[in-house]
Amino acid sequence: MLVEIITIGDEILIGQIVDTNSAWMAQALNAIGVKVKQITSVSDNREHILAALNEASKRANIVLITGGLGPTKDDITKATLCDYFGGGLIFSDLQYAQVEKLFRSFGREVTEINRKQAEIPESCELIVNYNGTAPGMWFEKDNTYYMSMPGVPYEMKAMMETQVIPKIRDAFSLPVIVHRTFLTQGIGESVLSEMITDWEDALPKHMKLAYLPSPGMVRIRISAHGENEVHVSSEIEEKAIELYKHIGSYIYGEGEETLEAIILNILKKDKKTLSLAESCTGGNIAHLLTSIPGASDAFVGGAIVYTNNMKVDVLGVNPQTLSNYGVVSEEVVREMAKGAIHKFNSDFAIAVSGVAGPGADKDGNPVGSVWIAIAGKNFTDAKKFQFSTNRERNITMSSYAALNYLRKLLICS
Repeated sequence: MLVEIITIGDEILIGQIVDTNSAWMAQALNAIGVKVKQITSVSDNREHILAALNEASKRANIVLITGGLGPTKDDITKATLCDYFGGGLIFSDLQYAQVEKLFRSFGREVTEINRKQAEIPESCELIVNYNGTAPGMWFEKDNTYYMSMPGVPYEMKAMMETQVIPKIRDAFSLPVIVHRTFLTQGIGESVLSEMITDWEDALPKHMKLAYLPSPGMVRIRISAHGENEVHVSSEIEEKAIELYKHIGSYIYGEGEETLEAIILNILKKDKKTLSLAESCTGGNIAHLLTSIPGASDAFVGGAIVYTNNMKVDVLGVNPQTLSNYGVVSEEVVREMAKGAIHKFNSDFAIAVSGVAGPGADKDGNPVGSVWIAIAGKNFTDAKKFQFSTNRERNITMSSYAALNYLRKLLICS
């Protein structure tokens, strides 16, 4: 079962917006055993859209289309779909009732231009948009199914989940696809691959391994297909046990788990608290932690001590330590971490000081040199890391390395 996704809009091609719709749809489709053959982005141009539809029909059983359904003149998708499937536009009372309902909720009257949103190609089956004015439209031609949806992400997602995916399930007999994703930190993709080469080579043909690297972590996904979900899941479990034997020390979680959520859960369970002393990460670790609902149950706060004076005044770092060892040093981050414990009265603290870039610091430390310390009430541990030459990547990698450093200490304590 193959699907092609076509996104329509000049704004995508000029980089004005990022096409997040395709990524979300691909994940949703993959979860039900449907493979995305190709993703194509086209401009708001009749000939371009027609050519994309024609080519997609040669590759896919289902073609999913988003965008170009607004009420303005540059939105030409509906008219072009009439050209492709035949017939003209007709007025849908059902869709218009939804448009009216939506406008009433805003305390407004439907304008003439928005009334046109209720017009649909006569060759389609209407898929009512309960979250906006642009209709969804389901077509069939030469044994290929087409679904046109609005480009607004939350409207498209609701339509996919409640109406489109059920229609696909009803129309086709779909295979079982099971995925399991392992999250690793502290090891690069190439080294990771070398460590599990023999294990990977021994995977059966119906299993596939994918490496998904990003700054600070590498995801490893096992995918397997078959006819029986219980059997496929059992096979993946066997391979997962083997994988943990090879690289278990680098795996910090699975699926959609995040380091920050894992750490907060550990702290909450143990009724412990955490504070931060951030220099080169500039508050990014705090941002990661506070993105998790309920973070305040364990995270008490922290300080962005970007200058030497701030390290001294806020955290009590000894000026002589800074003078003798330099700001990017084991001695300084240890004092920063202890200072955070004292300042914020927390059970644990993370301290980070390093050279994010783009150049070396005045003490000659190269770009990517980072010292991280973890302190508790009765201990302090510190480690040096060497990351990349890119400032943004260094901030991200330092943040995740610090969080994983704490995680390892917490689970070993």
